[in-house]
Amino acid sequence: MIAIVDYRAGNLTSVKKALDFVGADSVVTSDPNQVARAEKVVLPGVGHFSATRILGQLGLQGAVEAAIQRGKPFLGICVGMQWMFESSAEAPETHGLGLFTGQCERFPTEVKSPHVGWNTLRLRSSSRLLQGIDPDSCVYFTHSYRAPIVEGTVAECEYGGAFSAVVERDQLFGVQFHPEKSGPVGLRILENFRRL
Repeated sequence: MIAIVDYRAGNLTSVKKALDFVGADSVVTSDPNQVARAEKVVLPGVGHFSATRILGQLGLQGAVEAAIQRGKPFLGICVGMQWMFESSAEAPETHGLGLFTGQCERFPTEVKSPHVGWNTLRLRSSSRLLQGIDPDSCVYFTHSYRAPIVEGTVAECEYGGAFSAVVERDQLFGVQFHPEKSGPVGLRILENFRRL
């Protein structure tokens, strides 16, 4: 069972429908015990980075960390991926999980922000999450802050400079775009996650 974490900040219905479409057994939940026991965990996210604070208040952060420590696959989407980093300039007082090093930063002033719409993935290395995805596939973004390029970056995107579009290490996966809004490419990514 895949637990889709409900912390009042995710695109829960669309993510659930997309997982249903690829045949995944998933449930939307704010129950820390259910999250900790799940076979896989998905953390969607829409909006301000400070929204992740409630994960600690609801006991969900500890549940997510427990699932990760048990080696369960974890997928962060949009703000959910940014939460995998140490912090974000959007809410410097709010800490991320620190699974990847670095701070998420706002796009430079020379480009329009937020970055909304379709953009091209540039694959940097092999990836289980991106298996079967063509190197120049387009996916759908909507965000004002971006994650840095790190050792775990397996795909990047260009918008006012390069940023991490997909990170991956062991059982940890993060996508800055919205796979649930990215057509067949996004569905293939969710299918790959289901099969892990």
